[in-house]
Amino acid sequence: MAFQPSIRTALPATTRTGLMNWLDENEAVRVAMDLNAAALAAVVRPGLLFALQGDVLRLEGAGLTVKPRAVTALKDGPEQSTAIQKAAHQLGRWLPSTGSISTVLTLLGVQA
Repeated sequence: MAFQPSIRTALPATTRTGLMNWLDENEAVRVAMDLNAAALAAVVRPGLLFALQGDVLRLEGAGLTVKPRAVTALKDGPEQSTAIQKAAHQLGRWLPSTGSISTVLTLLGVQA
């Protein structure tokens, strides 16, 4: 989701915003996810595998955790990279508070 500019610009100001209400107000997000999820999976899946193999990400319990200090935020990087990182950070905090990954994906209209 963070890779998609149309979704990044629509993200709520706070992680306290309810996903259902946000999706109701931003129907274009479901459309973008439906159109782009499969293509993005082709990019994200190898990145996740690389991070797991390099021990940057760890599978613990039902989720992934980032190895402490393994990832450094781009503070002076290209504007788009910084925007993607900020959106990913927000989504990483916000979406798990909604429920299970299957619930979140169903709400977003993504099918496995």
